[in-house]
Amino acid sequence: MDVSSAIADLSVDDVIDMLAGLPEPDGYGVHVKPLRYRERPHLSAWTDFEARSITLQVPEPFYPFGEIVPYGAKRRPGSKGARPRFIWLTEGITLRTPGEVLRFSYCHEWMHWWLKERRGTASAAETACDRFALRNFRRRMVTEDDAVSALRR
Repeated sequence: MDVSSAIADLSVDDVIDMLAGLPEPDGYGVHVKPLRYRERPHLSAWTDFEARSITLQVPEPFYPFGEIVPYGAKRRPGSKGARPRFIWLTEGITLRTPGEVLRFSYCHEWMHWWLKERRGTASAAETACDRFALRNFRRRMVTEDDAVSALRR
């Protein structure tokens, strides 16, 4: 995996160790950068399909933080009119280490990559990407079969 890190406390070898067991985005570089936040730490990452890169940000200074992650939506009863309404299904997680932030963000962004590059579909499936990340970021080994299962709720 082609990895770079702009964080002094996270060497390239550290990042590779933290992402071990996760599938690789063939042909894409992975860049780790600091996230300087104003009020509280949060998740931030993106995939640039033109530059063929995945950028992951780690909050600095790092403190454990919580994030509410939407992984699906359910149609509200009685919303069969012109404008359907939904109830978001969410799960709260606590990210305790920079490694957990990197693994969660990487899983999410890898799923975007997989949807576009492997499946040839639209990559803007946020709830499916969050569902994949929620299910897999703490697992030791993750495969493409896990991505397929994340498409089903």
